[in-house]
Amino acid sequence: MTFTPVIKQILANYESDNPGVKANLARILTQGRLGGTGKLIILPVDQGFEHGPARSFAINEAAYDPHYHFQLAIDAGLSAYAAPLGMIEAGADTFAGQIPTILKVNSSNSWATSINQAVTGTVDDALRLGCAAIGFTIYPGSDNIFEMMEEIREMSAEAKSVGIATVIWSYPRGGNLSKQGELALDVGAYAAHMATLLGAHIIKVKLPTDHVEQKDAQKVYEKFDASTQAKRVAHVVRSCFNGRRIVVFSGGASKGVEDVFQDARDIRDGGGHGSIIGRNTFQRPREEALAMLDRLVRIYKGEE
Repeated sequence: MTFTPVIKQILANYESDNPGVKANLARILTQGRLGGTGKLIILPVDQGFEHGPARSFAINEAAYDPHYHFQLAIDAGLSAYAAPLGMIEAGADTFAGQIPTILKVNSSNSWATSINQAVTGTVDDALRLGCAAIGFTIYPGSDNIFEMMEEIREMSAEAKSVGIATVIWSYPRGGNLSKQGELALDVGAYAAHMATLLGAHIIKVKLPTDHVEQKDAQKVYEKFDASTQAKRVAHVVRSCFNGRRIVVFSGGASKGVEDVFQDARDIRDGGGHGSIIGRNTFQRPREEALAMLDRLVRIYKGEE
């Protein structure tokens, strides 16, 4: 365990949390090749629920096997592995103690017409499986957002009471938001702040564009320099209690490798804590994915 002054400072920002929660945050922050740096790379594999198995795994058939993802995260020296209940159960014994796991406790599917997610895992499941954290998606803007906020309030309180951390995926969509607005700078910062206010220890959001969606926010955003992605990342991080919370950014849909690397540089330079990257790695052949993750680690270490 690489328990550096950087890790001590991050943990000190969580002033209300018990030793169990802080120990689990420390597990993630000290795991793998980025352990002790304050930077994270997390492998999320919840796409089977969201998009279906063929769309998620057929391009790299080895990825149908839950053990593949555990081993990929371990061999790449990543910080944690996040997945729904069945995926973690399928490798829980074989890989026990080898990498921190995050149980994704709510999920949707591509056929649903409402912008919502069902609760598909519990805090008891996370405790039974030795998970370091639970993960929960909210959709700011959705007509169901208030129900989702109440769900995670209750689940997060339960998790904290037994020493388990909370990660919130905060993805704006629905309501009066345009498609362009889902990635707008003002909307992304607002969504990140909502997750922070809900008590998340780690906030996961998408990289924002320079678009400003809310008319009431446009005047105040005139003073912000949003000309580079790194500056936009810095604004989102500042929105999470001035950087007192861990903020990671999603990799999104599959993209070219150079775009993935540039995103990581911008996240690093903007003060973000790292990447949570799934399809852009596990949909590639294993050796190619390991090479990509190796370079991402080096970028976050400031080696290139």
